[in-house]
Amino acid sequence: MLLFRGKESNPRSLVKAISWRTLGSIDTFILGLLFTQNVKAAGAIASTEVVTKILLYYFHERAWAQIDWGLPRGQPPEQMEDALPEQESVPT
Repeated sequence: MLLFRGKESNPRSLVKAISWRTLGSIDTFILGLLFTQNVKAAGAIASTEVVTKILLYYFHERAWAQIDWGLPRGQPPEQMEDALPEQESVPT
């Protein structure tokens, strides 16, 4: 599937996404705790933001998929990766 073609493996991208979302939720929990002084309220805020931010991100991505700004001229977004300069690979 063209959507998942890239320089990184799918498992690596998935782990990065999960770790980023976890870090964001911890941040939200700490901020909620600082503002409310209530663990239950902070947990509710952090739990809710997981769902809302996933939905917001999805719709944000879909909106950007409709915008041609910043893409190479004359190429659909799916081919943008092919137009980017090659990056040196780092051994793992």
